[in-house]
Amino acid sequence: MTEELSNTFSKIFLWLGIGLLITFGVGYYLSINEPLMMQVLSVGILPIIIIELVISILMGFRIQKMNPITAKVCYLIFCVTTGITFSSIFVSFKMSSIISVFAITAIIFGLLAFYGFVTKKDLTKIGTIIFIALIGLIIGELLNFLIFKSPTTELALCGIGVLIFVLYIAYDTNNVKRILPTLGSEKTAIFGAFQLYLDFINLFIRLLQLFGKRDD
Repeated sequence: MTEELSNTFSKIFLWLGIGLLITFGVGYYLSINEPLMMQVLSVGILPIIIIELVISILMGFRIQKMNPITAKVCYLIFCVTTGITFSSIFVSFKMSSIISVFAITAIIFGLLAFYGFVTKKDLTKIGTIIFIALIGLIIGELLNFLIFKSPTTELALCGIGVLIFVLYIAYDTNNVKRILPTLGSEKTAIFGAFQLYLDFINLFIRLLQLFGKRDD
């Protein structure tokens, strides 16, 4: 492993840690300041979704032309907006449950990231498969939310989501080796952190839905 690759991975996990700290910190702070939370959420969830969608598109399709500073700002904004929506998690679930599921998510994430880091296999072949599976999952979740409203289907989709994002953790970690020569260390670090941040958050949410205890 080259020194550049090692340094890039160090930066990736540093930015990942910063992003998770911001998201959970913002979510928790809003949850214990209900008037502020209600004021922030009063603008509606749609603007947050639009902001996150725009940033996702920019990071996905414009990362090669983006200035590293711009990429970092976009990443931090994304983490803050996600933190706003996370305030509902701190209100809805017991803190002990959130901590437990976070720990489980971190362990699973660490194991799969380590595998993606050390494996000699080319994991790009599974990229198309899990992307198609992700699209199917999103469609299934939308249909269930809008039409079917089935708790059993929701649990089944959560289980499928766990499998998809477990695979994505290994894939996105391994993918760093491929994009580093193209993007360079600075952009690869923030782009890799963004991808792994999405994997971690999505895995956490679905594990919480499966095993979390609600605060009645």
